[in-house]
Amino acid sequence: MEIISLLENISYAENHPSAQVLINNAYSKEIRITFREGQEMKAHKAPYPIIVEVVEGFIDFGVGVERYPLPKGSLISLEGNIVHDLRATADSIVRLSLYKGDQIERVQQAVEGQ
Repeated sequence: MEIISLLENISYAENHPSAQVLINNAYSKEIRITFREGQEMKAHKAPYPIIVEVVEGFIDFGVGVERYPLPKGSLISLEGNIVHDLRATADSIVRLSLYKGDQIERVQQAVEGQ
């Protein structure tokens, strides 16, 4: 059993969003991504389905040419290999739920714009 808070020990990076692994067990990978207003994750894709939850703030979520405004409390799920991007229009905290086979390093590269 693990008990983790999405809202404690928050840290932000200066030039790009910041990702912290909260849970990585035999069943799931849960990552907290923090954004300062204006920070973004450029277009990228995950090889497996993902779920994104906006815990705090407001995210402008892009899928292809479509934009989706995601206020606090919103959830969005994507199938694998769907190109998407995120831009914070306010300081934001996002929870990313990954398929167990996905790689945390891939997320870190996307967060850092690599």
